[in-house]
Amino acid sequence: MRLEVGEFESPIGGITVAVCDGALRALSFSDKWASRRAALERQGATWSAHPDPGEIIGRLARYFGGDLDALSSIAVAPHGTPFQQRVWRALRTVPVGHTVSYGELARSIGMPSAVRAVGAANGANPIGIVIPCHRVIGADGRLVGYGGGLARKRWLLEHEGACPAGLRWAAAQSATNVADRATEPSRLAQRL
Repeated sequence: MRLEVGEFESPIGGITVAVCDGALRALSFSDKWASRRAALERQGATWSAHPDPGEIIGRLARYFGGDLDALSSIAVAPHGTPFQQRVWRALRTVPVGHTVSYGELARSIGMPSAVRAVGAANGANPIGIVIPCHRVIGADGRLVGYGGGLARKRWLLEHEGACPAGLRWAAAQSATNVADRATEPSRLAQRL
């Protein structure tokens, strides 16, 4: 599988994306990219740098700039088990500005007793933000578990206007000028 890989500098850190045949295959915070890359290599991936693979970088810039629906129609092709795929499809139905608990997510796929398995599938999501695993919270409204870290999860939920259980927090940074933060493809090529 041949992947086009690009980077974007968001208000909450660098993001690396990998696209195959026009569909997003992976999206990871750049500080977590090494493990995602290793998983893709085990699947037989090869790489080439691209300034905006699948126009994902442009959509990320719009999302972080305030167009919260910019990511909703991105084609995705995550690699996972049939159960994981089911959970990830359900995650994409959680609207911007809303949150669900792991139990609610399990019920939404018709498996109310599979809360732990749903949590594991959520944690294995290879396409963060676009498959919005950050919108899943604890049953008591607490922020729990996020591969990118809870500070990023808080920022994303605040950016989207979701405040679980009435909690309030301040956004870590402004989302201004994010369209100008894409990483040069030559820098990415050096890392590939």
